[in-house]
Order: sequence, then structure tokens, then C-alpha cells
Amino acid sequence: MASSGEEGRVVVDLRSAAESAGDEDAHATPLHEIESLCMRCGENGITRILLTLIPHFREVVLMAFECPHCSERNNEVQFAGQLQPKGCCYRLEVPSGKSEILNRQVVKSDSATIKIPELDFEIPPEAQRGTLSTVEGCIMRAVDELQALQDERKKVDPQKAEAIDKFLVKLKSLGSGEVAFTFILDDPSGNSFIENPHAPSSDPLLSLKFYERTSEQQAALGFLAEPTKEPGESSRDASTVEAKSGGLQRMPHGSVGAIAGRRAIAQGNSDEVTAALCRYSAPEEVDTLPSTCGACATECVTRFFATKIPYFREVIVMATTCDVCGYRNSELKPGGEIPAKGKKTTLRVQNAKDLSRDVIKSDSAAVQVPELDLELSSGTLGGMVTTVEGLIVKICEALERVHGFQLGDSTHEWKKKKWDGFTERLSKLLSLQEPWTLIIDDALAASFVAPATDSIEDDHQLTIEEYERSWEQNEELGLNDMDTSSADMAYNTTST
Repeated sequence: MASSGEEGRVVVDLRSAAESAGDEDAHATPLHEIESLCMRCGENGITRILLTLIPHFREVVLMAFECPHCSERNNEVQFAGQLQPKGCCYRLEVPSGKSEILNRQVVKSDSATIKIPELDFEIPPEAQRGTLSTVEGCIMRAVDELQALQDERKKVDPQKAEAIDKFLVKLKSLGSGEVAFTFILDDPSGNSFIENPHAPSSDPLLSLKFYERTSEQQAALGFLAEPTKEPGESSRDASTVEAKSGGLQRMPHGSVGAIAGRRAIAQGNSDEVTAALCRYSAPEEVDTLPSTCGACATECVTRFFATKIPYFREVIVMATTCDVCGYRNSELKPGGEIPAKGKKTTLRVQNAKDLSRDVIKSDSAAVQVPELDLELSSGTLGGMVTTVEGLIVKICEALERVHGFQLGDSTHEWKKKKWDGFTERLSKLLSLQEPWTLIIDDALAASFVAPATDSIEDDHQLTIEEYERSWEQNEELGLNDMDTSSADMAYNTTST
């Protein structure tokens, strides 16, 4: 350690220290110095650690190493905050001859992977640590690291060294903007970021998708609480518990009524009995299925219940609770068959009652607010059940979380004014100083806005349009390759 006592003590609670850095009344966050081993010369150097909070982004740990013996220097950034609910994948299209796009800021966490499909090139998480750089900086750093051992490769394997030299020429052409390419940043932790200079408006060159982490990604991030059991193990454990308890097996909550209902339906002799039992089954009679926790990847139970929403369609309400880490999640999924057409719902918001209308937004829905120049592509925010006001507020919170890194102290003044203008226009819409329009475009027709009248035709502020999906939309949804002929044949054979 460079100092001793209370002054040289390293902060253990990184989150508390990072939060204190954002407090205006708190003292300046101390800069900690740690004696570290230099990996180039083997002597001891100094690592400086600063715990800070990037405004409107999240907590980070900045680390810089310097060796006084060989002048070796490096720096990295690590995240001291929480793991994001979902992973993120940025896709940036870089046209040729536009070097300004290469200057976009990139925050790459320790768990992020960089891919360039045109060169079949991938930078794994362990190759580049967490960095704050640009698109060009990430590419040129990869060039420098590949060139570092070229002299040794030429002595050991000249053919491989020659192939790498040819590849470096192509990689340098990307870094200089001579060739068009695609820059993909995939981070399971959700803590990476690529700048959108047009925010809060959408960028035609930049797309962002969120996804659920797999158990392998959870384990790689270090958030796997315990290994998942094999299907045979869970059944053996259940039989052991049943034997020890004298044949009394504990049933999950809500499954008793569901099992009894299914048994009654199976024994019914007429279609009227079956329809009545299905129609008047209580919401407490839910079904259960084994699942995996989205936070710690341990085994848990998902409860679901099918019901029908008036003026809409059949939906499935799903709720997941983890007893290990306390994670809870609830969502609404569309039921029944895939509609033949997509649906575009337009609501003209004019009064306070319109802000309180119920809204169901599915995973496949895109949201637009023309008065704000706001457009969200399908898949953003996932599916949710909320109100008109709640939907707009959640969209703005997500925009500030994703693009808020651009609102720091070093941000250009015109960018700050752009965000301030967006916030001011938003407050005018939510306070209903002027009418505005909400458009929900869902290719799967799985989204819904509640009407204000008993008959949906009498609600003149709500317009619903059906349209034929394009080939690209069907391809994105996986419908072009879907073949149900075998299932249709089986159902027809059974019915006859």
C-alpha cells in the first residue's frame, strides 16, 4: 500500500462509495493507491483507484496503472452497481467514408463481446477488459494487441504470421473508415453502451435489443447460486420426500384446483360441461410448471392462468417467484393462434381519463409518439401491463438509463439542451397542455388499448387498423419457416 492507516484503507463497499460520489454534500471521493506488480518488467508499480458515479448512467470504478521502471501504463473501468435485469446487444452499422461514426463513445464492460461479422472477427470478454473508448479505439486496440507478438510468430509459424498480417490490413481499413462494416457489442450483464447522438430520437444506424440470460451466462457472470439439478434428480428427490412423509406429497400452491378441474373436464360427457368448467374456473386455480430464476438461475416455479380480456383476446398471466434470491417477475403473454394480420392502434390523448386507460404492450410491439419524435422498435422494454401515462414514463426512464451517459459534465451544451427540450415537451404532454397521439404497432396483434366506451366502435379517439405483414416482418418473427402441416394432419385424423 502507498499509505497506511485510515487514509490508505481500501473501500470495501464499492456501491456505497460510488453513491457517496454522486452526493453533492459528500466530500470528494478519495483516490486510492495500491502497489501492484507490473506484468511487463516484473517490478512494482502503482494502481490508482477512483470510485465515482457517472451522472445519469451508473456507478463505476476507474483504475489506472503506471510503472515507474518501464513506463508501462494501462487503465480500465469496472461497474460497481447492480446487474441489469436483462442482457443487451447493440448493433451499429458503419457506412464507408463516414469517419464521424467511428468517434462514437463505447462503454465496454468486462463481460462484453465485440463482433464484426464481415471479417468473422470476435473480441472475447477476456481479450479486452472494461474500457471507455470509441468504436475506432476498440478496433485499433485489437490491431495493437495482434501486432504485439508478430515478431515471435514469424520465427515460430511464418504462415500464420503472414495470414495475420493480411488480416490486420483489413482490420485497419475498418478503423480508418474505408470499408463499411457492422459493429456488434453483446453484453450479458447489460452494462455496456454505444452512444446515440440523435437521442432521444431513434438512430437508423444503431439498434438495441434486450434478451434473457442463459444459465451458462449467469454462471460466467458469477451469479449462479447453485447448480441446476438434472431432471432425473428432481424426480428422485420428490420420490424420497414422498416416501419419508408416509406417502403425503406436498403440492405447489394453486395446483390442487387445477388438477381437480382437469380431472372433471376429462370425465365430462358433454361439451357444455367442459365449456362451463373452463369458463367459470377461479383465478386461484392456476397451473404450475418448473422454471429457472432469471436472476440466480436456480430452479423455481412459474404459475400461469389463462383468461380472456373483453374486446381483446385470450391471454396467459404468468408469475415467477424465486425463494433463494427473492426475484419476482410477472408478465402477460398472448394466447391462442397467431393472427393472420398485424394491428396498429392509434389513440388520441385529450384528457386525464385517456392517461388512465389500460395498455397491454407485447414483446413484438413498436411504440411511436409523433409529437415527441419518439419511436421505439419492437422488443424494447419487453411486454408489460400498464396505463398510457405509465407506458410513457417507463419509456423515458429507459431512455435516460440507456442514453443518459451522454449527459455527463463533458457533454456538449447542444446535447444537454436537446435533452432538456425533450423533457420539457414530455411534461407538456403528460400535463395535457396539448393533445397528442400514441401509436402502438404490433405485427402479432398482441397489444391492446382499453376503450373508453362500452362499445369500441363508439370510441372515436381510438382507431384500430389491421394490415398484412410484410415478408421481412414474418421472417423476423420466424413465421416464414413455420410448418404446421404435420400437426394439422394429426388434428384432422383425431377429429375424424
